[in-house]
Amino acid sequence: MVPAFSQLFERLQRWSEHFSDRVAHATASPGRTPTLRLTYRELLTRARAVAAHVRERLPHGNVSPVIVLGHKEPEMLAGFLGVLGSGHSYIPVDDSLPSHRVHEVERISGAQLILTPEYIADLPPTDAAFAPLKPDSNVYMIFTSGSTGEPKGVVITVRCLDAFLGWMLGEHALTEGGETFLNQAPFSFDLSVMDLYLSLTTGGTLYSITRREVADFKSLFRALTEANPSVWVSTPSFAQLCLAERTYAAERLPALRSFLFCGEALLPDTAGRLLDRFPQAEVWNTYGPTEATVAATSVRITREIIARGGALPIGRAIPGTEVFLQHDDGTSPPDGERGEIIIAGPNVSPGYLGRPDLTERAFFNHNGNRAYRTGDCGMRLDGWLYFEGRQDSQVKVHGYRIELADIEENFLSFADVRECTVVPVSKAGAVQFLVAFVVPDGVCPDAPAEVAAATDHYRAELAERLPAYMLPRKIYLRPFLPITANGKADRRRLIEMAANGGQPVP
Repeated sequence: MVPAFSQLFERLQRWSEHFSDRVAHATASPGRTPTLRLTYRELLTRARAVAAHVRERLPHGNVSPVIVLGHKEPEMLAGFLGVLGSGHSYIPVDDSLPSHRVHEVERISGAQLILTPEYIADLPPTDAAFAPLKPDSNVYMIFTSGSTGEPKGVVITVRCLDAFLGWMLGEHALTEGGETFLNQAPFSFDLSVMDLYLSLTTGGTLYSITRREVADFKSLFRALTEANPSVWVSTPSFAQLCLAERTYAAERLPALRSFLFCGEALLPDTAGRLLDRFPQAEVWNTYGPTEATVAATSVRITREIIARGGALPIGRAIPGTEVFLQHDDGTSPPDGERGEIIIAGPNVSPGYLGRPDLTERAFFNHNGNRAYRTGDCGMRLDGWLYFEGRQDSQVKVHGYRIELADIEENFLSFADVRECTVVPVSKAGAVQFLVAFVVPDGVCPDAPAEVAAATDHYRAELAERLPAYMLPRKIYLRPFLPITANGKADRRRLIEMAANGGQPVP
């Protein structure tokens, strides 16, 4: 595999010379003209300014990461590259995150500098050189939901990204300087690493869809038409949203030739409808946790695979990486039997930032490689690997990984909450939203006014602590929660109650 990421700055210099006026990044901007754009020449100029500023602010020997806080602004890319070029790693944080959560990330990471798009735009240009990217250097930390009620930072190195990008570039015939990649996921979600660095390493254009477009269908499709991407990178649920528009087809997006999905289960119906609407395009299903650098398996979904019926496979492993199944006792399950998915290879993270306890629990060495216990269940059948759900209370909602215990711990931090259990509500095998069952102290669940006041209070408090994607859609107050024979919350019954308007099922 070509070490594409460790050669990133050399590649960017080449693109700035060969495609100097080519747009490196465009951000949709409804109601504003023109769309925000940044060429490769401008991107390198701004990244050098960031590199010089970080070196000035963080003296030699200081290895703390730098938080880059924003949304889809072009300066975000300059921030990432400039921080890397200064010899530091970066933490992408979306500006939709509550300030409480941002402060937690700052505290846990030890970050001493936060860069925003406005801050970056005001930096004076320089001709600062970029530091070389070494294999074991940290590149970024993605903070995910943690079971203790606070986020945990997954560390990704140059070696991890070299393995991931080398695989992706080898699997997909991407044209240098000729591709436009759709960026749907926020930069704080590791799915965005796929479109961001595939674009930068091939001299492509990254076209970002902001949350404003996602909230407005007309703006969304105006932006998609303007982008006319050749490579579509998103969660399956975003494509499902787009399929609701009948003109979402090859006639509107004639350049589109590849769908790359990750983050959640791809449903057969979604894949089939995409093949119908875009007969010229390939549909790829990939799988992998943040700890394995975006994705570790892939498969091209064909009509023949869909016709076999049942769930779609998640494919075969990245070259040089082992993906296998294991029982709790260390034995391997036979074909057709479930086991935990283990990933071992150069794409696996060294661990969690500042959490050796969590790292030791989830990571280990296997045949000379770093290995990660995913907590996901899988099954092999006819040579294919299938995803079979989680072993624990972790779920994915529209691609975001959420520890239910994280939400529960935040509820329990309220003085008037005695108990809380959060459960997912699913449809067609995919989690649609979350429901919280709360046992309050001093609130009568049969008094509508008290219940309304309490639930409004909980919603407001949670919105100050948690990202919007983690907030339960519904909160039900109950005098007590059903329990199992061993005294634990009966999640199965609560899931049934969630589907029944919060009431016990007869």
